[in-house]
Amino acid sequence: MSMRPIGDREIPAETVRVARAAFPKGSLAIRLRDELGVLFRDEQFADLFPARGKPAWSPGRLALVSVLQFTEGLPDRQAALAVRARIDWKYALGLELTDPGFDFSVLSEFRARLVEADAGQQIFDRVLETAREAGVLKAPGRARTDSTHVLASIRSLNRLEFVIETMRAALNAVAAAAPDWLTALADPAWFDRYATRPEDYWLPSGQGKRTELAEQTGSDGMRLLTDVHTPDALVWLRELPAVQVLRRVWVQQYVVGPEGEVRWRDPKACPPGALRLVSPYDAEARASVKRDIKWDGFKVHLTETCDPDTPHLITNVLTSAATVQDIKATGLIHDTLAAKDLLPGEHLLDMGYIDGPNIVAAARDHGVTLTGPIRDEVSAQAAGPYSQFAFAVDWDARTVTCPNGKTSRQWRDAVSIRDAPIIRIAFSPTDCRPCPARPACLSSDRAVKREITMRPRAEREAIQQARAAHGTPEWRQRYAARNGIEGTISHAVHTAGLRKSRYRGLAKTRLQHQITAAAINLARLDAWTAGRPRAHTRTSHLAALRPAG
Repeated sequence: MSMRPIGDREIPAETVRVARAAFPKGSLAIRLRDELGVLFRDEQFADLFPARGKPAWSPGRLALVSVLQFTEGLPDRQAALAVRARIDWKYALGLELTDPGFDFSVLSEFRARLVEADAGQQIFDRVLETAREAGVLKAPGRARTDSTHVLASIRSLNRLEFVIETMRAALNAVAAAAPDWLTALADPAWFDRYATRPEDYWLPSGQGKRTELAEQTGSDGMRLLTDVHTPDALVWLRELPAVQVLRRVWVQQYVVGPEGEVRWRDPKACPPGALRLVSPYDAEARASVKRDIKWDGFKVHLTETCDPDTPHLITNVLTSAATVQDIKATGLIHDTLAAKDLLPGEHLLDMGYIDGPNIVAAARDHGVTLTGPIRDEVSAQAAGPYSQFAFAVDWDARTVTCPNGKTSRQWRDAVSIRDAPIIRIAFSPTDCRPCPARPACLSSDRAVKREITMRPRAEREAIQQARAAHGTPEWRQRYAARNGIEGTISHAVHTAGLRKSRYRGLAKTRLQHQITAAAINLARLDAWTAGRPRAHTRTSHLAALRPAG
């Protein structure tokens, strides 16, 4: 399909007359058109369509439909029906009242084009550009970030169900692609074992029988993989996505014994969560745990402005695998905001995003101050009268003096097991052996000298300054603004289903989150323009009686 740019898309006079009569106070869609004009133009999406072919429905209009769809949490069928039947949507899109709209499948096809070109960011950034042009998005200011879990569009399976379902998915894919080939080679027992979902019949409860069934499934899968890789097999069968997933899962879940027998791996011998597949239908979903929440899927980080004199707009959306730690997202968020010239002066974060390296990197590379609590030290040298912070450090002389006046004899730059720069310091055994404070200073009775592992100077001083500020009234007052990001996440969850992926795969889930953020920003721009005050957190009658102080 090709694209034929429409232009400014003036609203038909009859659509204007009927919309004004039906909505005397306006609606979100009508106000957005009146205040922002034509938000998305066809030329923005020219790269998504070839130059020749049947004309496609206006991509600029489809982008607006997608955002309005997420504003109201509508599925594709209802969004297409709204284009056909709702007067306010026709007004926003500049359509005649008699326009029949499009089939709902057009939205899915349009999203596929956006995913292929990673163009969902264009929709999100266009809304931010509009806010900047209106003068309500300014940098630097204050911003806040938090993350939440996202459930993949899959069923949660235990380990036995997972391997059976993976084998069933591969057999179904081969049966659809090469039915004659599979009929000639399939074991007749496969039709009984894999014709239905594993949860549709009773699985054995005893561990021995469950292991036996798992290893039978492993042998069946190994046979299928062997058959599709024989010289006489159809070469393209081994390239089927379901067969590729079967191969990956069998490598992760099984091991071949010395006599060719297939054995189920011990759970502790399986790959770590960042590599381990959890579903044959979404190879990018991962299992993760955060405090008391366990889920299969992804994670999304939302960053928004929080200055009191401007609307609180989401400026960055980062969707990642569920196993990616928050601490690794801080730098990525700052790099993305820097590219859009939306870096905040102060960034409010929770404990998961802040450590010494991030504080130093944010200030050095972007001029951003990170505000938030710092994790407590958990090493043996972290507390007590002889903790490493009780030792005086002379950075210029590269020496450390203990509380009893002894000076270190060794200062060595090194790298930790996580490839982070560290400093290793050691005192002389001749100073430590006769020291009366040795039992309190050394972590082991067998140790003969005190050794200290420190961070580089900039990181150590940044952590000390952050901990000194933490808990002061001024710090608590500034950090209290971070709580509002939880309301934004709640808003996205209840209006657009942020915590449940509509589609399969990381790229499609990322597009969902980008359009969700664009929809929330438009709703907030509308509220700001209309002068509607921000809602306050509700206070119960009992909480209102709490004595002051």
